[in-house]
Order: sequence, then structure tokens, then C-alpha cells
Amino acid sequence: MSTATDDDKPDASEQTLTIDELAAASRVPSRTIRFYQSRGALMNPEIRGRVAYYGKQHVERLKLIAQLQDRGLRIDAIGDLMKRIDKGEVDLAEWLGVEEQVQVPWATDQARTVSEAELYTIAGSRRPGLLADLQRANVVERKGDVYFVGSPALLGFAMKLESVGIDLETAAAASAILRKHLGRAVGELVDLFLDRVKDGHVSIAESGKLFETFRTVGVDSVRVLFAREMEGALRKLLASGKLASLSARAKRKKR
Repeated sequence: MSTATDDDKPDASEQTLTIDELAAASRVPSRTIRFYQSRGALMNPEIRGRVAYYGKQHVERLKLIAQLQDRGLRIDAIGDLMKRIDKGEVDLAEWLGVEEQVQVPWATDQARTVSEAELYTIAGSRRPGLLADLQRANVVERKGDVYFVGSPALLGFAMKLESVGIDLETAAAASAILRKHLGRAVGELVDLFLDRVKDGHVSIAESGKLFETFRTVGVDSVRVLFAREMEGALRKLLASGKLASLSARAKRKKR
């Protein structure tokens, strides 16, 4: 990917392309070029008389815009990034390094579309009514002859819980609770670190090591904190006598 920051202003003699010629050279429609300019993603052309002229740096910038869009950035975000780069506030090479680190998955668990046979294999069970129960609990979604599994790992956890007496809908509801609260916590953590970076308390000079360490520490911290909170909640439940009541009720149901 090009890492040119366009810090050096080109001579007017280098601006030789009309907007139609730039469109032909870059394979970007002239209307789109004007749109990029309006969003600050593309620098202004050189005006000579009544004609706007563009140069090589505009061609390179259009290539960069396309590559950033392929990475999932919207044009307004690209425009803001380009403005900061042109002002010297951001180094493009450094930013790309950070962006690459952010794109690294934190979990190997990825959504999959599978056949019925593959779904049974992932679930580890072929009990009657399983497919209907999984769909009812929104753990999987049927799409024609195949099934969409949003999280094979969570499906496996739900099946483990079912094996000890917790139905799939309860397991799915538990996952939803964790997702809601963890999502809120992650948002607060991101805001915290952004504020600390702005205040100068946190440095991201070595972004590679930072994200690699944060990825490991973050996941391990969630595991440790969840375990401690669950231990405390179970001790309170035991001390309250509710656990004994639940056990007695379960025994009566079995009779």
C-alpha cells in the first residue's frame, strides 16, 4: 500500500490532468472524484484560468482511498484521516501499522454456514428435536438447506450446558446477558484508553507490542474477573440457603 503523505507540494507544471483525464487514469468516475474532494479525502486541484488540473499525487491518493475502503473505512473517516495526515498530525505508515494490529482477530471463533451433517458434528449430538431447539433458541439460523452458525464456540458451550441439565434457551439467554454487559464494558474501556492517550498518560509508540499484550491481558483479565465474581455469587447463594432449596425442589421433581 502506498504510504505517501503528500507533504511536498508539487509544482504547477506537474498538474497536467483534467478531471476527465484523471478519471480515465484512475478508473474513478469524475463524479466520485468531486465527492471525495467534498469530503476532504482528496486534495484540491490546481486552478489555472477556469480549468482544474490534477497530478500524480491525486492518482496516488485515489489508489490509497480505494485501499482504505477495502479495509472497511468509510469516506468520512478517510477524509478525516487524510486531513490529519496532510497537517502532519498522523504518520500514515504508523497508522497503517496500528490498523493492521486492530484487524487481527481476538478469537478463532468465526461464523460459519454448514450442512445439517456438519451441524450435528459441531453440536456433538443427534438427539431428536435438536435442530428445532437450536433454531428456537437463536443459536443457529436455517437458510434453505444449510444452517448459519453465528458462533460455533458458543454452540459448543450451549451443548455442554445442556448435557448437565440446562436447556438451550436458558444457555442462549445467559450468552445474551454476557454479551450485553461485556459489550458495555468494552465500550467504557475503549473510552478510558482514548482519554488516557489524549492526556498523555498512555503511549502507543510501540503499537505492535501494545495490541499484542492488550489482546492477551484483556482476555485473561475477563476470565479471572468472571471466575472471581462467580465464586462470590455462588458463596452468597450457598450462605442464603437458596441453593439447598433448589436442590430439594429438583429432587422432588424427579420422584
